Amino acid sequence: MISHMTESDPKADLRRYLQAAREALLWKLEGLSEYDVRRPLVPTGTNLLGLVKHVASVEAGYFGETFGRPFGEPLPWFDDDAEPNADMWVTAEESREQIIGLYHRVWAHSDATIDALPLDAIGRVPWWEADRSEVTLHRILVHMTAETQRHAGHADIVRELIDGAAGLRDGNDNMPPGDQGWWESYRSRLESVARKFA
Repeated sequence: MISHMTESDPKADLRRYLQAAREALLWKLEGLSEYDVRRPLVPTGTNLLGLVKHVASVEAGYFGETFGRPFGEPLPWFDDDAEPNADMWVTAEESREQIIGLYHRVWAHSDATIDALPLDAIGRVPWWEADRSEVTLHRILVHMTAETQRHAGHADIVRELIDGAAGLRDGNDNMPPGDQGWWESYRSRLESVARKFA
C-alpha cells in the first residue's frame, strides 16, 4: 500500500501559525472592562492591552521597514524622544478600539508583504546588529510568530490573574476537565510537593 502525504505550503503554514497567535492574543481581551485590559499585574507592569500595542508595533516594523515596505502610520511611542516602554502600555488618550484597529491594520499590511514576497526574499532589520541584520522573509515569519506566541503566553498569565480565565484559544481551551474544587486540589498538591524543596 502506498501512503500519500499531504503536500504542504510552507508560507501558508507559517502564516497560519502567526494568525493563530494573533487571534489568541486578542481573545484574551474579550469580556474584560477597560480597567482590566489596562491593569498592570506584575512588577514590570505587563498588561493585556499594552501587549497588543507592543506586538502590533513590532510586527509593523518587521514586515514593513525590514522589507522596504514601511507601515504608513506613525507610531510615536517608538520615536527617539519617547519614554521607555511607551509601547508596552496604553495612555488614557488611546482607546481599546484604536489599539485593536491598529493591530488589524498591521495584519493587513504584514499579510500584503507576505503575499508579495517569496520566503527567500532578503530584508534588513535596521535595529539589529549589522552582522545579523540581513534576514529572509522566512526568518521574519518564524521570528514574528515566536514573538507573538511569547506575548500571548504573557497574556494567558495576566488574564488568569484578572478573572481566572485560562485556555489556548476560543473554542479550544486545551485544559483538562475540572471544576473549581478540582483545580484548588491540584494546585494544593503542587504546592505541597514544592514545599518539600523549600
